[in-house]
Amino acid sequence: METKADGSDGSLVLIKQGAEAEVYYQGTVFKEIQASDFGLKATLKRLKAEARCMTKARRLGVLTPVLYAVDPVMHSLTFEYIEGPSVKDILLVFGLVGVDKERMADIATQIGNAIGKLHDGGLVHGDLTTSNMLLRSASNQLVLIDFGLSFTSTLPEDKAVDLYVLERALLSMHSSCGNVMDHILTAYRKSSKQWSSTLNKLAEVRLRGRKRTMVG
Repeated sequence: METKADGSDGSLVLIKQGAEAEVYYQGTVFKEIQASDFGLKATLKRLKAEARCMTKARRLGVLTPVLYAVDPVMHSLTFEYIEGPSVKDILLVFGLVGVDKERMADIATQIGNAIGKLHDGGLVHGDLTTSNMLLRSASNQLVLIDFGLSFTSTLPEDKAVDLYVLERALLSMHSSCGNVMDHILTAYRKSSKQWSSTLNKLAEVRLRGRKRTMVG
């Protein structure tokens, strides 16, 4: 039997492989299969935590893929396939051909708004990189994915580290696009009622990061 490479015949097509999980495309859905190297209890705990965080994000008004099923036997999540490019791919194109300032401003605003909603709702994404942000082609709306490292917290420190991870990712991967983080933080201030304490902590986190860089 011939297997189609696009997964349209129901077969699993690997599209992303990490230390904690593999993500497959299957027809019209994504299927994430958790690595079982950490033991059964730990794997199931991570699986349920990711499902809870993804669901909570949607309740907070942040767009995520619709979660269809949690399979504790196969250690997998099945969720909506999002048609559209990642923010990473868009910014890489900007770096090559020049920045579309209007589109960049819209993307940065959507990112800041989404993170503000997460943080005010006590949810930390844990892996805010441009690879984990998609733009739905039909509506140009930002969709956050990969909540495998997400957790609940109301601490400004945790929220600040969340922002710092994104800032470092932007500097290392998309420095040619200008200071995107400034635009994101402008939107974050408008979206989050608790922005002041978080951004004060962000300044401290940045300072610690610079000291580690100097020592290292």
